[in-house]
Amino acid sequence: MRTLSIENVTKTYGEKILFRQLSFSISEKERIGLIGINGTGKSSLLKILAGKDQADDGELIAPSDYRIAYLPQEPDLKEQLSVMDQVFSSEAPIIQLIKEYEKTLKKLEQSASEEWTERLFSLQKQMDTLDAWDASTEAKIILSKLGIQQYDQKIGELSGGQKKRVALAQVLIETPDLLILDEPTNHLDFETIQWLQDYLGKYKGAILLVTHDRYFLDGVTNRILELDSGNIYSYKGNYQAFIEAKAQREEQEVLAEEKRKNLYRRELAWIKRGAKARSTKQKARIERFQHLEDQLGKVPKRDQVQMGLKGSRLGKQVLELKSATKSFEGKMILQDFDLLIKPGDRIGIVGKNGSGKSTLLNILAGKISLDEGELLQGQTVKIAYYTQERVDMDENKRMIAYIREAAEVVTTNEGEQISVAQMLERFLFPMHSHGTLIKKLSGGEKRRLYLLKLLMTAPNVLLLDEPTNDLDTETLTVLEDYLDEFPGVVITVSHDRYFLDKTSEQLLVFKGEGEIDFYYGSYSDYLKKLAQIERESEPKQEKRIEQVKPQEQKKKMTYMEKKEWEEIEDKITDTEEEVQKLEQELEQCGSDFEKAQKLMEEIETLNAKLEHFIERWTYLSELA
Repeated sequence: MRTLSIENVTKTYGEKILFRQLSFSISEKERIGLIGINGTGKSSLLKILAGKDQADDGELIAPSDYRIAYLPQEPDLKEQLSVMDQVFSSEAPIIQLIKEYEKTLKKLEQSASEEWTERLFSLQKQMDTLDAWDASTEAKIILSKLGIQQYDQKIGELSGGQKKRVALAQVLIETPDLLILDEPTNHLDFETIQWLQDYLGKYKGAILLVTHDRYFLDGVTNRILELDSGNIYSYKGNYQAFIEAKAQREEQEVLAEEKRKNLYRRELAWIKRGAKARSTKQKARIERFQHLEDQLGKVPKRDQVQMGLKGSRLGKQVLELKSATKSFEGKMILQDFDLLIKPGDRIGIVGKNGSGKSTLLNILAGKISLDEGELLQGQTVKIAYYTQERVDMDENKRMIAYIREAAEVVTTNEGEQISVAQMLERFLFPMHSHGTLIKKLSGGEKRRLYLLKLLMTAPNVLLLDEPTNDLDTETLTVLEDYLDEFPGVVITVSHDRYFLDKTSEQLLVFKGEGEIDFYYGSYSDYLKKLAQIERESEPKQEKRIEQVKPQEQKKKMTYMEKKEWEEIEDKITDTEEEVQKLEQELEQCGSDFEKAQKLMEEIETLNAKLEHFIERWTYLSELA
């Protein structure tokens, strides 16, 4: 089995320790999702594994011919190359083989010599071995699925999103042992994300990815690695299984911490009574007490991004578009479009890239004017606009000074006054970091800081343009909870089905050329409706109706059923006792998370077995 082992890897960033002595392994066909709050070092770890950065300590162990392909968040492509040349600019053996084959073929056409003929014959064998003949066709199929149609177009002429998709195509055709993807779903619409999910499901090698898209994580991964407070935790299963197992781990950690505190109090009382290190036993006990004192409080505090902030009062009139028309370079975005936004509305905006979704937000925010029609805005409206573009931040300014530009204090829904320093702590910026220069923050931390500043202005209308592109899953979860309680209006452009399902109650569906549909319901419901319409529109095939003889009702038990009926109640009792015994072991396993996870799996298996026995008992009891 081809495996990459990571042994005691440590990485610091300036004075900040991202992680210390991480050890884990990646095996064949594992689909691993890497999770952690922004700033914990996810992208740094990916770069180390991909050989793009060096660890301060530790080593990576793998076979000498082990190959890794890496997709960074912001790929560095060669502007002068064409799309197809960029895709085939990789150092991967299969790509180099294709290039060498084409070069040899041209040489043979120019000079028909025995040397070039033998060389071509040798390369043909290698092409057969690596199954490289269809690589060019495969590359075009992948590019097409990713929305890139003009293969001769220069990279410098593409948008940021198109460049990311070209880079994604480049790593997909390399077929490495390990495919590392940093936010692969950014800039992809739903259909493309669904295609990528299916493609990765059939991928032959191992996959390690960082993504905010929780439905994508659920659909692709069979293992989750969590970076938390410099440590790494491994969980079997997808994102849903991770959430359940993490809750179990944290509960066990809290119980273990309580036991340490109780033991510490008893040992402290013994020390205060005047214990002297005269005997070997007493000396050992004092040393244990000192060790216990060092360990006390080592369980990291489980902070959450708390955002229950009070918004400004919003009147009855919010925003309204009347006969709105807008086009760019002859491309129609809005055409005689009417939209009435009411207090409390939760609107999701979906559609293909380039169809005008962000343009609508810019119009509502007053950043772009209409060609025709009018925009009406209520007098009490106070807009906060979380844009997709990078916001200009004075990188030499300190975090606390940047937030104070918005407000010195804010008021929560409960009427509590909270200072800037307290809000920074609620946003997972510890007190000692408040004086940190913005330029020292990670990209995700900067976006979280930007979001905090927007919310501290106490808006009553939130415009969110692809918020899931830069925020980690934990921040997104709490943002969703905050939006659920937010009394104002929320309008969101996103391709993230999970986020839209939790934050939107109606949709604007951009179909292009100014055509926009309204849909009342969740994004998942809308996609189901589309799928149903497609199924109904397919030509129906005539079904051959077979005459099936009705089965005669069984009146008596067979010999084997009688024997099963005699034993099944004992089996049910025995299985219930086994489950109870394992549950007791689970409660007593303390901070041993690996043992806890193994016990949970055994309990799940036994519960499935118990359910089967009960179903059989029900069936047999009717016959009896």
